[in-house]
Amino acid sequence: MQRRSLVVVTNRLPFDATVPVEGACDWQHSPGVLIEPRHPAVSGGPVTWVGWTGRTGPAPDVPDTYGVRMRPVALTEEDFRNHYEGYANATLWPLYHDGVEHPAHHRRWWEAYERVNRRFAELAAEVAEPQSLVWVQDYHLQLVPAMLRQLRPDLRIGFFLHTPFPPPELFMRLPRRAELLHGILGADLVGFQRQRSAQNFSTAVAEALGLTGVDGDPQSIDADGRRVRTGVFPVSIDVSAIEKLATDEAVQARQAEIRRDLGNPRTILLSIDRMDYTKGIELRLKAYRELVADGMITPPDTVLVQVTVPSRERVEHYDILRERVEREVGRINGDHGRVGAAAIHYLSRPLDRVELAALYRAADIMLVTPLRDGMNLVAKEFIAAREDGGGALLLSEFAGAAAELPDAYLVNPHDTAGLKSTLLRAIDAPECEERRRMAALRQQVRTYDVHAWAGRYLDALVAD
Repeated sequence: MQRRSLVVVTNRLPFDATVPVEGACDWQHSPGVLIEPRHPAVSGGPVTWVGWTGRTGPAPDVPDTYGVRMRPVALTEEDFRNHYEGYANATLWPLYHDGVEHPAHHRRWWEAYERVNRRFAELAAEVAEPQSLVWVQDYHLQLVPAMLRQLRPDLRIGFFLHTPFPPPELFMRLPRRAELLHGILGADLVGFQRQRSAQNFSTAVAEALGLTGVDGDPQSIDADGRRVRTGVFPVSIDVSAIEKLATDEAVQARQAEIRRDLGNPRTILLSIDRMDYTKGIELRLKAYRELVADGMITPPDTVLVQVTVPSRERVEHYDILRERVEREVGRINGDHGRVGAAAIHYLSRPLDRVELAALYRAADIMLVTPLRDGMNLVAKEFIAAREDGGGALLLSEFAGAAAELPDAYLVNPHDTAGLKSTLLRAIDAPECEERRRMAALRQQVRTYDVHAWAGRYLDALVAD
């Protein structure tokens, strides 16, 4: 197979910038997809990653890492406010998650979205070698494929959407729907997490643009004489890295310490979410409160650890959500906790990798109950961390992961009664049932890890 260079284009580089006291910028590596590409089409060829550093202002110098060349895109404060906080996260994000929150529309947001997408496309065009593969990621950059094709028609361009693609009746509400679809159709291959999203996209293209499949093939679209293929590629995680971390002595020591700190309860329930209205945090807390109030769950015999990682805190909706969640946690602890024995142990901050892995290992039941999610990798991380074969996963049927993990306890997060009864069933399940389910879940995530995901996508991208 001919080796080509690969350019990955994402909203963020796989790095976090920290500023020590003395003011020097220290770029800390954070795990990301394709950091070590293994596909034969790119193995041995140069790999470049284009993205934003997370800081506004001129693009800084970012060192290359693991042989991957990092090329940052500069964003101004106005770009961040109108492109990222505005069009991407206040217009597209709620719409793409079934309108859980009402999307807002402002002309200046669209103008910023278009401007920033062009900046990403121009930098990708500049760094890509002839005949390169370019893999554009997610809803922030949906105009990039078409812009890039205009600049560099020699490139093989892929696009992958990590969020769901909404039903056509929702998508058609967007004032700039045609431009977004044309932008995505600049790719040779458009990838989705689930089949339903691929179908929604094809239907939206047919209804908004009048473009149909090639020779009756539902997985291809005739984009003005150019064939664009669609496919389903559920994203995954680096299972071996998480398994290695979960068996580390520091993680196991912290796991035991966590259980002691919680009073060695019979059952530890764990939820880890970004502070986002799509995650179903409030409905989950309501179900837990009712179980405690009815005496079906008795703290401190059973406790809930709720971790919420701050997310887009400068967006008004997230500040409001945080206030509501913290008010509910306080209400539950005030009504049902006692000194030294809270009913809910609540953390609102990012966790380091050791603490996260230790929580996964300490938990008896992981609750992942989003109202809508493209995939939800927390569910897969929990499974990968359970090298001990224990633990149970309670998972929303509206998470993309549910299609791959039928041995989880699947629930409808909108159905409070069903959520409560399923949680009680998981708590009371015999150990043999718990281990049978976890063995099946682990087989799935180990077979289809992040490297298998990337390989499948790149196989499809380079195929004629």
